[in-house]
Amino acid sequence: MYTPIKCYQPYHGINDPCPPIGIKCYQTPPNLYLGFQAPNMQQFPIQEALYRGTLWPVLYDPYPTPMKKGGR
Repeated sequence: MYTPIKCYQPYHGINDPCPPIGIKCYQTPPNLYLGFQAPNMQQFPIQEALYRGTLWPVLYDPYPTPMKKGGR
């Protein structure tokens, strides 16, 4: 399933002198999950497409992504 936010926890060794980093998150663009552009894809109206920066809703991803409270 497509999710624009991916999270991972970096390894923290027993003898590592630095404090643990915790969970790191990053955002991936939706075009990574679109194998090809199918014919007759839904399109935004022209004015909305100019506002959003793309003609196709499947490629629209708001920036910055709203994160849950407490996340980074």
